[in-house]
Formats: sequence, structure tokens, C-alpha cells
Amino acid sequence: MTPTEADSATTAEADSVARVALVVARFYPDLADEITAAAEARVDARDATVVERVPVPGAYDAPLVADRLARRDDVDAVAVLGVVVTGDTDHDQVVTHATARLLGRVALDRDTPVGFGVLGPDMSGAEAHDRVEKAASAVDAAIDTHAALRSVTSP
Repeated sequence: MTPTEADSATTAEADSVARVALVVARFYPDLADEITAAAEARVDARDATVVERVPVPGAYDAPLVADRLARRDDVDAVAVLGVVVTGDTDHDQVVTHATARLLGRVALDRDTPVGFGVLGPDMSGAEAHDRVEKAASAVDAAIDTHAALRSVTSP
């Protein structure tokens, strides 16, 4: 392949549509529906495509599913969406921090961007409702990181 052909192939790959998988924690179904709709709108606005939507019971359940999706050849990026509302204990802190740490491991282990769109901790349901768009920005982070990775040559 000549340098010009290689440049054309790289440009064609860079112009390809990002294929995004969504993992949605359903512990708070109404909020999950709002966040999913906002995330899908972000995917559409980015001219990307959703290749899979996978519901999980709660945020803590998302890393395993995100890992499985990140292994697939038809997935360029994963966005994890959900809400962890504050209760009477510090359970929201434990769940949110553990989920974030595990999703970071998925991204590093699988060399696949994982956008973190889990709202919380220290948040009420009403506050989460007001921040739905913030959770949906996980799609932007995942797609932007995918584009950044494509621009970096591997050793």
C-alpha cells in the first residue's frame, strides 16, 4: 500500500460512524427512561449509531455487561447510564465509586472507551432528574475518546 492509499484508508476509518453500546441501570425506571432518551438523542446528534442497548438491574451491575460489550468487534465505545440516589446510609457512595473504578478498568483492559453517565452519589431523585443531560454526556465522552484513540498510533 502506498502512503497515499494508507492516508485514504485512515481518513475513511476516521470518517466512519461510531458504533455505541448503551448499558442502562434500571433501578429507577423513570429516570433510566429519561436518561436513555437523552443519550440516544446525543448518539443521533453525533451521527453515530446505537448497536446495542442492554438493561441491567443497577449501576453496580453495569461493569460486567460493559466489559462483555467492549470485547465485541462491532462496538467502538460503551456508555453506561444510571442513577444512584442517596439513602439513609453511605451505600450510594460505595456503589458509585466502585462502579466508576470498575468501568475504568474495563476501558483500560479492553482498550475501548467507556463513558460514565451514572448520576450520584449525594443526589436526590429530583436532582438526578435535573441532571439527565449530564448523564447523557457520557455518550459524547465515549465517542470523543474513540476518535482520540483512532488518531493515536499504536506502538
